[in-house]
Amino acid sequence: MQSPLFDQANLEVQAQQRFALQNPQMLRVHLGGDVLAVKGAMVSYQGQIRFDHEKAGSVGKLFKKVVTGEDVSLMRVSGEGDVFFASEAGFVFLIDLTGDALSVNARNLLAFDSSIEWDIKRVQGAGMLSGGLFNTTLQGTGTVAIHTVGQPVILDCSQQPTYVDVQACVGWSANLVPQVVSSMNVRSMLRGGSGEAFQYAFSGPGFVIVQPSEWTPPPAGGSGGGGGGFNLGGLLDG
Repeated sequence: MQSPLFDQANLEVQAQQRFALQNPQMLRVHLGGDVLAVKGAMVSYQGQIRFDHEKAGSVGKLFKKVVTGEDVSLMRVSGEGDVFFASEAGFVFLIDLTGDALSVNARNLLAFDSSIEWDIKRVQGAGMLSGGLFNTTLQGTGTVAIHTVGQPVILDCSQQPTYVDVQACVGWSANLVPQVVSSMNVRSMLRGGSGEAFQYAFSGPGFVIVQPSEWTPPPAGGSGGGGGGFNLGGLLDG
């Protein structure tokens, strides 16, 4: 049988790394220790693999999930073999944490080492009008896989004030403390608005990841989407 489908680019990657890109839109994880992944992100696996619901881990974290609407539904993936993850054909990027922290929109999260601690944090200044904005903070040592709608851009917030649409913001270095600002005024509201109601305002040493697409805001409540020492892998490639 012959077809361009069987080109080398489409064959399974034989990588030594635990986390590796099968292609720009698919993650391959070789299991040793457990991995936490967003429910529904598994597209294929080889070997003896088990998938279990991952509990919040504490009453406080469970309470924040319920109250905030930050839908971080995770599963614990364990066993021996290889697991392939993807989400909506988004572009996948690997970020190596070395004791530092990353704040990421839950809708852009794909998978991460189970050794990494995670929590839900409220974005400062996010009030009732903005729906309440919450992000998932990941901290520790290990690898985080995120996905973006389209090719993202990394903005350096140390050079000048940086503003990002809250639905296009993928994540940021957690040392940054963004504010939520509004470009709306009474005249604009009376005329139907500009369509650009709320933005994150960043300032100081750190970076923010922006995708060229905006998520549809959740119907109720907010959905997420904030050290040096990051290895941003392909995110910083030219």
